[in-house]
Amino acid sequence: MHKFLVTVLICLFPLTLSAASLLIPMDDVQTDHLKAYGVVYSALEKDYKAEWLLNYRAGSFLIDYSSEMADLCLIRGVSYEQLTQGQIADIYRRIEVENMERVELEKAPSIAVYSPPSAQPWDDAVTLALAYAEIEYDVVWDEEVLSGDLEEYDWLHSHHEDYTGQYGKFYASFRNTLWYQADVRTNENMALKLGYNKVSEMKRDVAKTIYDYIRRGGFFFSMCSAPETIDIALAADGVDIVPQELDGDPVDPGALGKLDFSRTLAFENFEPCFQPMLYRRSNIDTYPDRLMRFPSPQYDYFYLFEFSAKLDPVPTMLVQCHTNTVDGFMGQVTGFRKSLLKKHVTILGEPDNFDEVRYIHGNLGRGTFTFLSGHDPEDYQHMVHDPPTDLSLHKNSPGYRLILNNILFPAAKKKERKT
Repeated sequence: MHKFLVTVLICLFPLTLSAASLLIPMDDVQTDHLKAYGVVYSALEKDYKAEWLLNYRAGSFLIDYSSEMADLCLIRGVSYEQLTQGQIADIYRRIEVENMERVELEKAPSIAVYSPPSAQPWDDAVTLALAYAEIEYDVVWDEEVLSGDLEEYDWLHSHHEDYTGQYGKFYASFRNTLWYQADVRTNENMALKLGYNKVSEMKRDVAKTIYDYIRRGGFFFSMCSAPETIDIALAADGVDIVPQELDGDPVDPGALGKLDFSRTLAFENFEPCFQPMLYRRSNIDTYPDRLMRFPSPQYDYFYLFEFSAKLDPVPTMLVQCHTNTVDGFMGQVTGFRKSLLKKHVTILGEPDNFDEVRYIHGNLGRGTFTFLSGHDPEDYQHMVHDPPTDLSLHKNSPGYRLILNNILFPAAKKKERKT
């Protein structure tokens, strides 16, 4: 009996040692896609070697095996598989011959979220995703941005911000509400503190600082109204485009002819809206035209493009998902007008047969920007004062996966291929 037990232990011991890596699958077998990103981020924080297997099982992750990381997967409800060296070699061989690629993840990126200190009557899909995935971030606002604090961060997010200084164009509907009045006061006080005569001038400089942050190597991800308004602000540098009701003096009568689209990130040849009573910032947003194309939620969806993982690893990373179809969702800016895109911008996702894109990416200097239109991927028409989305009910959300792809994107290094 003693000899039998020794034989069994000898047989089992090599199997215990043979687990070389943990595969975190991101296809339909994954129990919690969103928490999986947090596990990978935690592995990077702890200096474990990690790889992103682009297009392999919907963008799965491979990390060094440890009982610590296996336990973390169990605690957070994330599916994982233990792989031997032989199984890993088989995966690598498949990646070599198919439209797949291995991307090394070097370090956990430092993350900042641009958000005002005052409470807002809505949530932010990215901060919801970060909190649910258990990924830490810092909050910065105008003073921190203009003081140079962005240099401390690899990745910056901005959601609802109106960089034109028009408070989201909520004047007509909400100017008598306490939250709107508090928002105006908070912004005016900050502008005064920083030496500006008008909020629009402060926001313009914030937009220019973010532009420079990207140019020098920063990663900028933005949703909702921020992608539209940062380009409006950049194009209108030195031009008053804010109605008198919002800043005390009239719009420059020659404003349209003075816009400089060479300064913008993604859009050109657009027309800002100068009417204070109209909830619209420019014609970049496809609303309300899109109502003719998408009269109800069941018709509103968009497709993710497929890219060559070996030749175009960057856009491939950003579209990793377990489905190529994503349900649409509305926001302060619901869709970007395709005909106003600059030629260098890469389209990552769009609907069929309509002048609209939903997900785009571009380079600027040493950095990049990625814009996703809409407000909340799991709440079709999120209204002011609606409660935050409970992501524990949407663990496998394709739209939230797109957000979290962007979180890990700055950690990725293109793997050198052997010749």
